[in-house]
Amino acid sequence: MLGIAVPVALGFMTLAVALNLWRLLRGPDLPDRILALDTLAINAIALVILFDIVVGNAVSFEAALLIAMMGFVGTAALCKFQLSGDIIE
Repeated sequence: MLGIAVPVALGFMTLAVALNLWRLLRGPDLPDRILALDTLAINAIALVILFDIVVGNAVSFEAALLIAMMGFVGTAALCKFQLSGDIIE
């Protein structure tokens, strides 16, 4: 019923998450790691939504929204830390 597109998309998104984890762990400096973390959050959202499409329920869409909010807050906090050396002034 879903055809070939969703399993192929799941495979590519899994590969993207693996490459993001590699950049997060290996990245030469902090900006590369921050971008990898932000991209990892976006790819995690895509994986959750694709998994929900495969399963056929809409329960985990709230989890995707939580991942989006936490990814944004985490990226903003890390950027502030890089700029000023302190998160809370």
